[in-house]
Amino acid sequence: MNTPRTTRIDSPASLRCSIVSVTATAGLLWLLATVTTHVEAAEPALPAALDRAVEYERDVLPLLEAHCLDCHGADEQQSGLRLDRRGSLLRGGDLGQPAVAVGNSAESFLIRVVAGLEADLKMPPEGDSLAADEIAVLRAWIDQGLKMPGGDEPQRLTTDHWSFQPLAEPSVPEAADPWCTNSIDGYILAKLREKQLAPSAAADRPMLIRRLYLDVLGLLPGEDDIAEFVTDKRPDAYERLVDRVLSSPRYGERWTRHWLDVVRFADTNGFETNTPRPNAFHYRDWVIRSLNEDKPYDRFAFEQIAGDAAGVDVATGFLVG
Repeated sequence: MNTPRTTRIDSPASLRCSIVSVTATAGLLWLLATVTTHVEAAEPALPAALDRAVEYERDVLPLLEAHCLDCHGADEQQSGLRLDRRGSLLRGGDLGQPAVAVGNSAESFLIRVVAGLEADLKMPPEGDSLAADEIAVLRAWIDQGLKMPGGDEPQRLTTDHWSFQPLAEPSVPEAADPWCTNSIDGYILAKLREKQLAPSAAADRPMLIRRLYLDVLGLLPGEDDIAEFVTDKRPDAYERLVDRVLSSPRYGERWTRHWLDVVRFADTNGFETNTPRPNAFHYRDWVIRSLNEDKPYDRFAFEQIAGDAAGVDVATGFLVG
């Protein structure tokens, strides 16, 4: 026969001990959960910086081009940040803080973002994140001084070539020498003296007219032209000769050759299918007329690009037709 089971009632002191034990256990469980949560939420460790010297063009730029410059380069600067300019990196973008702390990559905002340490930001926003070895390169670059070409701003032209200089009134070399008859002679004489050379003797009139004709027209003067110039005793005889040569139709024929070389003009197609272009001469003759008429260059170019819309079809025929 089963004996009825009785419930034991502890004394008040025993009950208090039980309550304390339960409370302590609950407290330990809460503390353990809190510690575990903090451990789980701890930031991952940053990859160590690369332990060798890095070069911007070799190590850093290819990495930026692969992951960053589509959105933060020359064509587009999302959030107001450009990563291939040192000044922009130091100023930072629209978030109001520098992107890098030079010499301290661990505290650089750029490194924290690409390493995934900023909860609200992921960079790049799409695709794979930067690998640990790529972050190591960026860290070394920042720690080693953020060296890149161009300094803080876009690199400026440093050449002193004359074609890149602003227009200015030149200072003509002083040359107290009767050989100099104009300002150009002053430059020539200065260079000759640098080389310890003496200027050549002045050309006589037959030689002078031959030089002028060959330079401007590509032809030798006729005997009558030479005789007329040699016997012309007027003080402006040479200036008159130059004006007459420039007004010759041969002037346009001579200098058209250079333009036709630029546009690769020919009367045939050339190469394997060398067939004639029977109407190509119309364009050639138009160029000759344009030079002889002293047509302004902007109009000369316009008629070749859009002459069909301006009633000058022949000008457009070779380049566009």
